[in-house]
Parts: sequence; C-alpha cells; structure tokens
Amino acid sequence: MVQFTLATVSAFAAIAAAAPAQLKARNSGFIIHQSANPSYKANGPAAYVKALNKYGATEMASQVVSAVEAASSGSVTASSIDGDTEYLCPVTIGSQTFKLDFDTGSSDLWVLGQSLAGNGGGHTYFTPGSAKQESGSSWKISYGDGSSASGTVYSDTVNIGGVTVTGQAVEAATAASSEFTSGSGDGLVGLAFDSINTVTPTPAKTFLSNAIAQGLPKALMAASLKYHAAGTYDFGAIIASRYNGTITYTNVDNSQGFWGFTPSGYAIGSGATVNGGNLNGIADTGTTLMLAPTAVVQAYYKQVSGASNNAQQGGYVFPCNANLPSFSLIINGYKATVPGKYINFAPISEGSSTCFGGLQATDASLGLSIWGDVFLKSQYVVFDRTQSTPRLGFAPQA
Repeated sequence: MVQFTLATVSAFAAIAAAAPAQLKARNSGFIIHQSANPSYKANGPAAYVKALNKYGATEMASQVVSAVEAASSGSVTASSIDGDTEYLCPVTIGSQTFKLDFDTGSSDLWVLGQSLAGNGGGHTYFTPGSAKQESGSSWKISYGDGSSASGTVYSDTVNIGGVTVTGQAVEAATAASSEFTSGSGDGLVGLAFDSINTVTPTPAKTFLSNAIAQGLPKALMAASLKYHAAGTYDFGAIIASRYNGTITYTNVDNSQGFWGFTPSGYAIGSGATVNGGNLNGIADTGTTLMLAPTAVVQAYYKQVSGASNNAQQGGYVFPCNANLPSFSLIINGYKATVPGKYINFAPISEGSSTCFGGLQATDASLGLSIWGDVFLKSQYVVFDRTQSTPRLGFAPQA
C-alpha cells in the first residue's frame, strides 16, 4: 500500500525510532514463504478501487466506485489469497504469530489490538505481554474510502523468517474499520522508507531498517511472489536458484518514501518496443493490479478480442477464454515480461465467462503508475539498500 503525507491509502478489498540492538544469530539472510487462503474471493473492480484510493487519487471515475458498490537471511512464506489478491506471511511478535501483508508501498508495522477481539473474524489480536508501550506515541491511517485504523505504539521483539529484531515499533490498532476486522489478515508490515511512517511525534523505523542496523548480512530484501501459488520473501540474501540469468538494476527515487523507478518503454506481445509512455511508478507488493497510463492500457486492450472498458464493472473486461498478449516493461535495457495469463485477473462474478483485467488505467491526478503484484509476480525483485542510492533489481523467475 502507498501513503502520501496525509497517509491516504485504500483498504476497500480486504488490508519512536527503535533503538538498535544486537541482531540474534545473523550469519545469513532469511526467507519467508507465501501460503494460500482459500476463503477469499478475488474481486477485480474492488482491487482496482483499492489501488486508486490508496494513492490518494482525486479523479477516480465514478463508474468504478459504483461498480464496486453494486458488486475488497532468512525466508518467509507468503501465502496467496485467492486469485493473488494479496499475500500473507507469518510474523512472530513477542510470543504471538500473526498473518501479515508485506507492503513495499507503506512503512508501518501494525496489527489488530486486543480491544478489537470482540469483532471476531478469526484473527490473532496483539496482547502487549512484556512489550513496552511508547508513552506519548500514536499512529493513525486514513483511507480513501473513508475507512481508517489508529492506536498505540509498543516496542517489542519481532521475528520474521528466523531473523529477530529487538526494539521494533509495533503499532497496535485500538480502532479499525470493518474492512480490517473482517478481512483475512491481522495487519501489515510496511517495507517502504522510514520517511512515510505515520507514528507521531517521532516516525518509527521499518523492520527492514532495523534489521539492517542490527546486522542483516546484506542491506536488501527480495520478493519472489508466485502466480496462484505460495512464494517467498528473502531478507539479507539474494537466492540464485530463484531467478534465471542476471539481475538488472535501476536506481530508485525514494523522495516520496516509495520504491519509485522509471521504465524507458513497454511492449505488447511480440510487438515493437514503444519508448516513453510516462511509465514512472512504484514497485508495490501491497497493490494487486498494474495501473498504467490510459494510453498504454488502451493500446494493450486493442490487442484483446472482445475487450471493452465496461462502465458497469468500472474497468476493462474481456471474455475469460480470450488469448491475452504478454506485457513488458523496459527497465535499463532489460525486458521484464508479464505473461498474458497473469493479466486475466478474475471473473467479474462467480461462474461468469467475463473476466476483469489485471492491467487498468491509473488516475491522471497521480502522475505515476503502480506496478503491483500482477507485474511483480513475474519477476524476482530485489529491493536493494546496499548502495548510497537505493535500487531495484529485476530478473526472470526460475
């Protein structure tokens, strides 16, 4: 998920600084695997609204909202929620284990607090135990659809994939909208940059920042999300068996707190590369779809038989049996290709023969594209902070 200065992000479909201390048993990276949640049903229009709202879009087409209202060195497993709408990972905080969404588009590690337990939903709720409450600190996130979460801040021990970080800021929600209390996950691990953390009066550091400060072997993490399957997050190590060829890097613009990068062009299927296209955007594991400039999206769906921009559904749809071309981004000379089947996101309703596209138009007011899971699960993606300028690395998945 992505936040701007007012912490405006969307949760329609589902979702101080810590004192450095010794990182325990850290001689290598760690890996976290994804796993699947069969109870969640993919909803294309809802995922589209979520992506637009979370970036604070001010020009969202009313047809999209109407459609949704009518119809949300170690490794860790990332579980695919039905249709790859989101991925949840096990995270241990104190003595409790939570299912959290890893999000490179935000910077808060927050969980549902014990005061919300009466809402049910099969969640794990945070109980402080020996955690220290940070007196005078609070946090609040407001979302584009009017939902929100807020609460208190604790300092606790967090373990992800075998790496233990002490003194991590854990934000416990004492209030949360129903989108959260009835969703699949228990909260979120923000993995963007510290500057957009919402804790006041002093922003907190992310888990990745603290792990780096406490001795993570390499100042990086990598995502290997999968198509309709469990994948992994690797922290502190690049796992050669997860990708083919070499990794191509591009510099990151983190001036807004995000993993921003600028592809030089795109290609549709076997067609020629189109240079330009205003494709600058965000690598965001917390967004389901790809959102690109309108002209790029129109050019893509012109190649899909039966595709149309459907006002009732709020985006591009097509026959589910359509033969979709691939979509590629050109990144520092590397052609990062998304197979066409990944862009067939989900039927518009259970049993329907019409499907919603995984590539949709971004809101013009944003001025950026959002390269979410539909794109990221085609690549092994390295979020690299080993250099003075952060960078992103891309390679085909093995």
